[in-house]
Amino acid sequence: MAGARKLELQDALALGPGWRHACHALLYAPDPGLLFGRIPLRYAVLMQMRFDGRLGFPGGLVNLQDGSLEAGLRRELSEELGEAAAHVPLERADYRSSHAAPGPRVVAHFYAKQLTLEQLLEVEKGAPRAKDHGLEVLGLVRVPLYTLRDGVGGLPAFLENSFIGAAKEQLLEALQDLELVEPGSLTAHKISLPH
Repeated sequence: MAGARKLELQDALALGPGWRHACHALLYAPDPGLLFGRIPLRYAVLMQMRFDGRLGFPGGLVNLQDGSLEAGLRRELSEELGEAAAHVPLERADYRSSHAAPGPRVVAHFYAKQLTLEQLLEVEKGAPRAKDHGLEVLGLVRVPLYTLRDGVGGLPAFLENSFIGAAKEQLLEALQDLELVEPGSLTAHKISLPH
């Protein structure tokens, strides 16, 4: 979100009735796999290709009828990713950050949830049958957490894509803070971290 300001959750929730709230989630799981039998995958991290051709995280607008931000996020995950995602136990403890957009008066809340690899595979398998698949969501994509020998392939090339709102910054913060990549690897490969 260009020009978005980061807020504490309680401040974001106190913005008033003129603001809409959106919730999105990074779903990830430990992955012991090796690419080409030699490059450790470390984690499977899901993002999605949106209807507008940009990458983002599953989720969307939530409302008071949902009961809570987390209930609204679970509803959105079910619509975008299918039945397996509806059972992901997202809680307030999975909350990471909030960003308020300057223009459209939308505050975006970001969550991260670790699953087992089996749970994540079930989400991936069920996503093509989700209500919004082929409409709002064009497909899931895993984030490559490695950098190939050329210094470009893998995560550096992935980050050259177009992302919606604060998704790129949220991804980089989560990769670093949750230690989903080797410590120091983002800066070693000259990947700009959010401030």
